[in-house]
Amino acid sequence: DKLVSGMVANGYEQAFAERTFSQLEGFGSYGFPESHAASFALIAYASSWLKCHHPDVFCAALLNAQPMGFYAPAQIVRDARDHGVEIRPVCVNASRWDCTLEPAHDESRFAVRLGLRMVKGIANCHVATLIAARANHPFTSVDDLWRRAGIPTAALVQMAEADAFLPSLKLARRDALWAIKALRDEALPLFAAVANRSDQPVSELQEPVVALKPLTGGGEVVEDYTHLGLSLRSHPVAYLRDELRHQKIIPCDQLMSARDGKFLETAGIVLVRQRPGSAKGVMFITIEDETGIANLVIWPNLYEKQRRIILSSGMIAVYGQVQREGEVVHLIAHRLADMSAALASIGGREAVFPISRGHGDGAKSGGGSDPRETLGRAPRDIFVPDRHIDGIKVKTRDFR
Repeated sequence: DKLVSGMVANGYEQAFAERTFSQLEGFGSYGFPESHAASFALIAYASSWLKCHHPDVFCAALLNAQPMGFYAPAQIVRDARDHGVEIRPVCVNASRWDCTLEPAHDESRFAVRLGLRMVKGIANCHVATLIAARANHPFTSVDDLWRRAGIPTAALVQMAEADAFLPSLKLARRDALWAIKALRDEALPLFAAVANRSDQPVSELQEPVVALKPLTGGGEVVEDYTHLGLSLRSHPVAYLRDELRHQKIIPCDQLMSARDGKFLETAGIVLVRQRPGSAKGVMFITIEDETGIANLVIWPNLYEKQRRIILSSGMIAVYGQVQREGEVVHLIAHRLADMSAALASIGGREAVFPISRGHGDGAKSGGGSDPRETLGRAPRDIFVPDRHIDGIKVKTRDFR
């Protein structure tokens, strides 16, 4: 009555007003319920407020809720650091299972300590045993941790590969792995008996000190991504910047500040691929380098021409035209190139770079009406079957 009488009072015909109400009534039986809209608005507002005022808490909460959401942990951590949050590495003496908050130099916020849950393959039960054994008495060496915690050496290897011995024990990744090689799952009876009668740990073996060749900076980043899914050292693309600059490929931040209509070329790791059903075949890709992110628009004809590169590349270079609408900037792609080989080269290996993809990665999980997009395997297995399986793989979040 309120709608119809109000429309009539404003000059609309009675029949038109009743027909309008009938259409709204029909939509109301299956459309968005008001309660759903209200609850979603509240969640969106609360999340935005938390990210604005407490980005440290927001970052830790998102990492502890994985797997979830649109972005992978590497992007969550990068965004938090861009907003001034200090991120501290995984540590055998400081990390718990979940990511935690620690006092920071800036008293207005906390630092986020990455939890051992970030270490790929490690079991929760082994971490719980380690934390209980650690209590208020930090571990002093690999041998001390192994003897007191009593967890399998395989778990120690997983933590060493994630560089968890470096922050407190000052033991680099290779040195920690070398020390673990001398251990086994059960102590030798004689040494175990001596250790039980002494406050000081007794080494299982007395080996000469070996100076191992350190990994290159790029190699460290490769190992970080392989075993943690992210790196606090440097962005992978930073190691390729000189080469990209020589090819006149600009960073993403320069793209985002370029004038409307300008043609240029940029490159980055593929984070997200989306091809929503309502977009009439248009694909949207988000890429990232050490300076930030850039958003690409791929028209259907280009998608068909370069489909293999679009769906299988861990890193791409794109030449196109800038489209600017206020603060919203896109690059309309005209030409794409696969740069996965260059990305793999930063660690000195001929293998794909292991970048974590999100759960929305259409190139990983498939989706859409195109039967070619129902992918039961990772893109590497479909398009490039001869690549090594021990390398780095970029996991993007794709919606198609």
